[in-house]
Amino acid sequence: MNVVYFAWVRERIGLPQETVETDAATVKDLIAELGAREERYAAAFADTSALRVALDQELSDFDASLAGVREVAFFPPMTGG
Repeated sequence: MNVVYFAWVRERIGLPQETVETDAATVKDLIAELGAREERYAAAFADTSALRVALDQELSDFDASLAGVREVAFFPPMTGG
């Protein structure tokens, strides 16, 4: 699946997006897999309360299933202005 990173998540990981082969069943499982890769991923996913996720461009939550999902996007909460 394609994993996309925005804002400070992208800065910490050092990539705007990547293709990931995973057996993760949920977003939470994917975060655990990515966080275990190396320190830059661990830093990006250290505080999930500061993250939001979209599955195939629809806002979702960390318990959501990844079955059939083509794109996962991680980004910080957005504020209006």
